[in-house]
Amino acid sequence: MIVFPNAKINIGLNIVERRPDGYHNIETVFYPIPLCDALEIVPAHDGDATLTCYGNAVDCPVEKNLVMKAYRLMQRQFQLPPVNIFLYKHIPDGAGLGGGSSDAAFTLTTLNTMFRLNLTNEQLAQMAITIGADCPFFIYNTPMIATGIGDVLSPIDVDIKRFTLLLIKPDVSVPTKAAYAHVTPHPALVPIPAILEQEPQLWRDTLVNDFETSVFAQYPELASIKQSLYDAGAIYASMSGSGSSIFGLFPASTSTEQLKQMSLLNHYPTHFILPLNH
Repeated sequence: MIVFPNAKINIGLNIVERRPDGYHNIETVFYPIPLCDALEIVPAHDGDATLTCYGNAVDCPVEKNLVMKAYRLMQRQFQLPPVNIFLYKHIPDGAGLGGGSSDAAFTLTTLNTMFRLNLTNEQLAQMAITIGADCPFFIYNTPMIATGIGDVLSPIDVDIKRFTLLLIKPDVSVPTKAAYAHVTPHPALVPIPAILEQEPQLWRDTLVNDFETSVFAQYPELASIKQSLYDAGAIYASMSGSGSSIFGLFPASTSTEQLKQMSLLNHYPTHFILPLNH
């Protein structure tokens, strides 16, 4: 069975408070985007389960890969037989796009279908949170306002389908733990859902990603990319998650060819032009 785990962007990200357990409560919108890995799971005829990765390098032992963690979780609970898993990585790592979490969530949903476990999305989400904070979002894979550590999800009506997304991943990786270490939590002045009731043209000065202050101070190149997207005509631009990818929303009337001609893209070969109206 073949599926295509997709990435997400964060539309706004408020870091509200530090929790007693060391994690942080946040407020953000997770929004799925059509940038995908490829995941194939087939029954194994003998031996133990295997995971074979292709595409972008995956720098971790097989058993620590979130895909294998997802399989082992379901194997323990439901006595699943061994499978062979093939993962083609296309979503950049260390980019705030949730690629690993998406791969894990899609592993859970695919195994649920393959072995007819009949688990509900709510049950799958409860399993997914034990793998990673943003894994449950990919079970539902529809725009969600996320609170708590990113695991408390509610559907939200935000539509950016009339825009084209230009996503740039510079040769910089921002470790999530380090990003959180340098932020100062504070309650949001205006809740994100209230801001999103406005037209995207008004988001620029009110819809923030709290990670940007400290991350941009450490990596000024990222701030420069964001400004370049605005200079090129973006309606809204932001870093996704804790970085390091930067995205801009451009009017759908901006053609792919126009975006490809941006001199900025010559400096950043890892970029994606993604129409959102599909």
